[in-house]
Amino acid sequence: MATRDHLSIGEVLALLQEDFPDLTISKIRFLESEGLLEPERTPSGYRKFYPDDVERLRWILVQQREHFLPLKVIKTKLEEVQGEGGRTAGSEPASTEGVVHATTAGVDGADLGLAGASLTVEELAGAAGISPEDIGELERFGLLVGRSVGPDVLYDEGALIIARLAAGFRRHGVEPRHLRMYKVTADREAGFLEQIVTPILKQRNPAARGRALAMIDDLLALGAELRAAMLEQALRDNLGRH
Repeated sequence: MATRDHLSIGEVLALLQEDFPDLTISKIRFLESEGLLEPERTPSGYRKFYPDDVERLRWILVQQREHFLPLKVIKTKLEEVQGEGGRTAGSEPASTEGVVHATTAGVDGADLGLAGASLTVEELAGAAGISPEDIGELERFGLLVGRSVGPDVLYDEGALIIARLAAGFRRHGVEPRHLRMYKVTADREAGFLEQIVTPILKQRNPAARGRALAMIDDLLALGAELRAAMLEQALRDNLGRH
């Protein structure tokens, strides 16, 4: 049987999580949405991570953890290295301090807050382009959940993705209360997927966890494709869309 030359997002997580315990699939997807990662996709939409992609991700995570660089600074450094035809894998940025001073001038708090994906409600609202009141509405209907850190409530990169999507719905007149159906559907689908992978996770070893995460990623991609096809069919049937 031929050996694959790439990894799924779940396998990448299993590979890196020992060194970066806070890494999640949501964070990897967030870094992709911010333009820092560009994994190939299969025709069905599965992400394909090659060794260079994994090393690029590792380098990004090191810059966040050891140099406390914001994503805007990291992206600038990546573009500089690529422009010079260099590699980021396994290398440290030359004169990191200079890069920070040169690229953070004029950067607002919302941009800097993305570095650790720990945003206050004001930073989250600013980064998503909606109001703090909208964030409160999204929380009220269960679409967002922050975590309490001392006197503050902080939000991660997953919350930012949801808030940005909610902003897109808002432009079409769709309010947070209307998005509750997506939360209900997501909870039901999560429960269904958990039932599928739980027998694998019960094996309690890193290899099994990697397989379970890879399976989840494949099932999520299949589910997204199936929903899109079924929605297209329903709209075609109900609205006469061709």
